Amino acid sequence: MSPTVMPNAYSSRQKLLHWIIALFVAGLVPAGLTMTRIGEGTMQDRLYDLHRSFGMVLFVLVLLRVAVRRLDGAPAPSADLTALQRITSTGVHHLLYALLILMPLVGWAGMSAYGGDWRIFDLFMPLPIAPKSEALSIALFRAHDIGAYLTIGLVTLHTGSALFHALVRRDRVLWRMLPERGK
Repeated sequence: MSPTVMPNAYSSRQKLLHWIIALFVAGLVPAGLTMTRIGEGTMQDRLYDLHRSFGMVLFVLVLLRVAVRRLDGAPAPSADLTALQRITSTGVHHLLYALLILMPLVGWAGMSAYGGDWRIFDLFMPLPIAPKSEALSIALFRAHDIGAYLTIGLVTLHTGSALFHALVRRDRVLWRMLPERGK
């Protein structure tokens, strides 16, 4: 299917990737907030390792999601949305995609600038993508922190809007992303 075709719902693979990514974000955000607030030690080290590893997996999943969306197309916005609601919905989706791509890259660049020895699931060390610099690592980690709060805000807005459509407006907007029954 070409990306110009507007289906009535998202494809099965888009739905699967959406919900997997949602689970990753639901785990990465609290882990990220927790790891920066607990004391140094084994638990903090493990949370950092898991956060970085799953963040890199999330990066790959989001790139795959973007590619699948281009291939499968996406439903047109609901016809009964106002112009402002369409603009807001499109903006939130684009910002979420951008943040979910940029956050792992900024974290990776921050670790590269920090110069720490870190591995993905204890298997391999990613190549550095930024020069070693304490000042740069501080700036990148600050940007990563800000991005985390922006992500929390956008995910909250996205989730709240989906629930508003399902529970208040009782339209089909949310159902286009839910798995099909009996399949």
